[in-house]
Amino acid sequence: MDARGIRIDGQPQVVLCASLFYFRLPREQWRARLDQVKASGYTCVDVYLPWNFHELAPGRWSFDGRRDVAAFLDLAHEVGLHVIARPGPYICSEWDGGALPAWLGLDPSLQVRQNEPRFLGWVSEWFDQVLPILAARQFGAGGAVIMVQLENELDFFDCEDRTGYITALHDQAVAHGITVPLVACAGQGDLFGATGNVQDVVPACNFYPNDDSPHIEAEVRRYADLLADRGLPLLITETNRRHRTLRRLLASGASLIAPYLQASGWNFGYTPSSGNWGKPGNFMSHGYDFGGYVSSTGIERPEYAEAQVLGRVLDALGSRVALAISGGSAEVVADFPTSSSPSVLDLDGGGQLVAVPNLGTTDGRAVVNGVSVAVAADSCPLMLIDLPLRDKTLTLASADLVELSDDGLTFSSKVPVTVVIGNTPVEIAVGASLVVDGVPVSVQAPADVVRPEQAAPRDVTAVRRREAEAPGKPAGTHELPPTLESLGVYRGRGTYTTTADLTGVDELLLVGASDIVDLSIGGRVQTLAGFGATQRIDVRGLTGDIHATVEIWGHANFDDARLPSLKLGALRGLGSLWTVVDTEDFSALWTVEGHWAGEPAPLRGLTGWSSTRVGTPITYTRRVDASETTALHLKGVREPVSVTVGDGEPTTVHAENPWVLLSAGTKQVSVTVPHHPSGGGLRAELLTLQPVTDWTCAVQDDELLTAFAQQDRPGFEIELPLTLEPGEEAWLDVQLPTLQNGSVVRPVGTQVRVTGWASGECIGRVWIGERPAFSGGDPDVLWTPPGWSGLALLVRGVDGPGTPELRTLRVD
Repeated sequence: MDARGIRIDGQPQVVLCASLFYFRLPREQWRARLDQVKASGYTCVDVYLPWNFHELAPGRWSFDGRRDVAAFLDLAHEVGLHVIARPGPYICSEWDGGALPAWLGLDPSLQVRQNEPRFLGWVSEWFDQVLPILAARQFGAGGAVIMVQLENELDFFDCEDRTGYITALHDQAVAHGITVPLVACAGQGDLFGATGNVQDVVPACNFYPNDDSPHIEAEVRRYADLLADRGLPLLITETNRRHRTLRRLLASGASLIAPYLQASGWNFGYTPSSGNWGKPGNFMSHGYDFGGYVSSTGIERPEYAEAQVLGRVLDALGSRVALAISGGSAEVVADFPTSSSPSVLDLDGGGQLVAVPNLGTTDGRAVVNGVSVAVAADSCPLMLIDLPLRDKTLTLASADLVELSDDGLTFSSKVPVTVVIGNTPVEIAVGASLVVDGVPVSVQAPADVVRPEQAAPRDVTAVRRREAEAPGKPAGTHELPPTLESLGVYRGRGTYTTTADLTGVDELLLVGASDIVDLSIGGRVQTLAGFGATQRIDVRGLTGDIHATVEIWGHANFDDARLPSLKLGALRGLGSLWTVVDTEDFSALWTVEGHWAGEPAPLRGLTGWSSTRVGTPITYTRRVDASETTALHLKGVREPVSVTVGDGEPTTVHAENPWVLLSAGTKQVSVTVPHHPSGGGLRAELLTLQPVTDWTCAVQDDELLTAFAQQDRPGFEIELPLTLEPGEEAWLDVQLPTLQNGSVVRPVGTQVRVTGWASGECIGRVWIGERPAFSGGDPDVLWTPPGWSGLALLVRGVDGPGTPELRTLRVD
């Protein structure tokens, strides 16, 4: 690679790359999806390799079956595709924990994604497994891998020593024989933040612009220029899927264009993450589909035809565009919304390419270098200017050139094409052919994607209900609720049971519970999914056992400090449960430090200081006389505030979780807030707490549940609808119709969670009814791949509006 672009085996290439993930597809569909990518005109796939998909438990590795990444890479090579391999160690990808194993969080001294010996020791074990697989399949060794990405969007993360961390990863890759280029992608444009400026690690960029923005070109050209100054090409390792945008990136100087996610897939089993795309938390759905050119079930969408046209343009222009440099100019005036700063490439060997995006919804006309041309709505033709032909010059062509040969020129367009060879513009209708100044020219209409006919959905209501429920493995008794990971559950669920005397207790405080908690107190069930936020629970009039079932939806794939479970590496479980012994208003008698406050410190209510220094931080300090654990609740938090307990380090408190636990013996607490002239409305209360203790635990990890699901168990036939109580479960066996693309099963009902298994694997989970925010693909369906048999469902009633009920299973 150099500033002119990418050469593979000596041949200059613009690389079109589609994300395609072996771990989100059945193995038997790998070949068909790779063939689809190849037929789309793309020449490469990028693929993450998730660490925790292959290391099932500490030291227990699996590279078989759907985890046989070597076989996937070999298939890609057979199909004729290049591969960009992305082994992390962190991958994000809306995957459980960003692929970092959950047990890393059990070591409080270990710091993920840092130049830290304990973390790098674990990374070495992963790299020892995966890098030899890549080295044996890299370009030059008879394989498909042309680049290896280290880490992923590190510029989003607070890494203390970026240079040291990336150097450690680089050195391991080199030691394992990786000779193809090593890259590291910037998620928000911070090239140093992504790479630490480590030598021989090429910065790449991820762009996710608004597709309708007129300013895309200017942003992209800035990075193309920055990298060209370093002698490097612009590699866009992630971007939007729309080819109108991808054409704008090409014209702005990109040598690699890798939209994420063109080939969709599925989050099987317990592999989705919990993330920060909600307000602020969300769960990723079983479907993993952001509208790319191939759907999760393998159906080609209209963008697939757009991909084929772009692929043909790159083939037709070949090294002319692969070695092009940005910086040329063209005069473009349009009667439709378009780029504020059109990009122009100076082609190798002469001529220019200019992208003219029509960002509107109607066809329009543009004047390009004085020539009026038609431009279709929602398109971005790659127009050619002054392109040398064998003995003539193509002065202007207003559409995509898809064939260039001695026999003439072929263009693809939805509107008439203006061609200038010599001096006279000639407009050629779609489907027509003309000879222009001795050169045969034809115009083709882009092919349409033919969608297969779908059978009408059918309802399945006859099911078999099992008599038994899945057993749990006893996990001992504990004074305080342990995390599920400390009990050996990295994916799955666990139960916590205790008996507590609630006489005279009005409320409990639940701290740090995640992900999904069905909490039963005296037989009353509440379903909680607060992403670790502290929650008050009214228990007036309740007596009896406290029982909680806690399910891990997925570990955080990003790093968001607003809520406890959204922090990267955060553990899962019940958290801690406390009885509230006393509550007092704590808003008065705070001393003021800052602004012009002198000594002795003024005494004011919390945020009660008046000052002209609007927005300048001011600190309020209050004495605490607590012999027991207490909880400080800051009511009315809007913007983040800083809280310091005693002489400790300050912590940031957010509106989503405005609580701080104070240990017994705490003498002082300080709150620092940006000053608001109206006081900000912040108040405080102090809750005196006592822990709920003596917990008995049992666990069901994903492997135990999967083993139970595939067993043949006694049962009896029932007819849906199935009505449950909150917290009640039913195991169902379902016979599905045989469909060519597998069965998309849509559970219909209210207030139930449904988990499905087929052919010995958990296929996914859905939550029907009132629920947290979901992201990804369709959150309401389960997919049984073609050929997978024996669908088993675990249906659990969820607290919420209405009675939990599974009414039918809609299949298409």
